[in-house]
Amino acid sequence: MTTRTPMQPLGLGHWKHPLLGHRVIDHAHADRIGILRAIAPDAKANTPSLNIGIPDTPPVAWLAPVTGGLEWTTDPDAIEAAG
Repeated sequence: MTTRTPMQPLGLGHWKHPLLGHRVIDHAHADRIGILRAIAPDAKANTPSLNIGIPDTPPVAWLAPVTGGLEWTTDPDAIEAAG
């Protein structure tokens, strides 16, 4: 695992991260590799479909499979650049 990467707010609950758009290793999910798409809160499953505000939850890393498919989330501290 790497040291915590400093993040800066971008607005609407999203955070700036130096690895956005890059391949990363997700150590929390068996070293799965994906593309970091966003650092943003994960809306709770039981919230209404029309969410007007920013969820009051910690930000998570949103990753997409390199070859396409369903995104998954993980702890931002669990990712590092893929070599």
